[in-house]
Amino acid sequence: MKFFLDTANLDQIREAQDLGIIDGVTTNPSLMAKEGIKGQANILKHYVDICNIVDGDVSAEVIATDYEGMIKEGEILAALHPQIVVKVPVIKDGIKAIKYLSSKGIRTNCTLIFTVGQALLASKAGATYVSPFVGRLDDISQDGMELIGQIVDMLNYYEMGTQVLAASIRSPLHIIKCIELGADVATCPLEPILALLKHPLTDSGLKKFLDDYHKLNG
Repeated sequence: MKFFLDTANLDQIREAQDLGIIDGVTTNPSLMAKEGIKGQANILKHYVDICNIVDGDVSAEVIATDYEGMIKEGEILAALHPQIVVKVPVIKDGIKAIKYLSSKGIRTNCTLIFTVGQALLASKAGATYVSPFVGRLDDISQDGMELIGQIVDMLNYYEMGTQVLAASIRSPLHIIKCIELGADVATCPLEPILALLKHPLTDSGLKKFLDDYHKLNG
């Protein structure tokens, strides 16, 4: 399973890239705003800066919600860098835009997916990725991981080729469940990924090794 970092923070992206643990980046308008990136020119430059750090796909989200606007923004974003994947919301005009962009060889990530039906329509339109949101479903007492499993099974059964990019991942347990269910990608902040390193037996084992070494060697 691939890891994408869900952030617009360049320092965190560099840290993850240096560790060798990420395969791409996902962003959205909220993450850009969190980093204080404003103005169209600055936002576009920031996407290029991210692409110059990582080796894999970088999802860049359109702001428009109408078909013509999404097409225009999508073509601008795709022209920025070969690693850009255009992120489009799962609305009627979004599905239409995905069909158009995919016909032009532009890769897309259909976002804000909360049902199997939404994932099916996005995949049929030619989406490269579908992004079901795990944590936001959990927030309203629905099982986000159940949705991941349903979408993986559906896409595999019909051999549709679209990759499942599990989003709104908030914990190491979410990541492990994504692995078990066969998601192609999990995107999340750096913290849950680094938390996979943590285990009390690792800590106690390392402490014992060092204590034993120092007993003999000072």
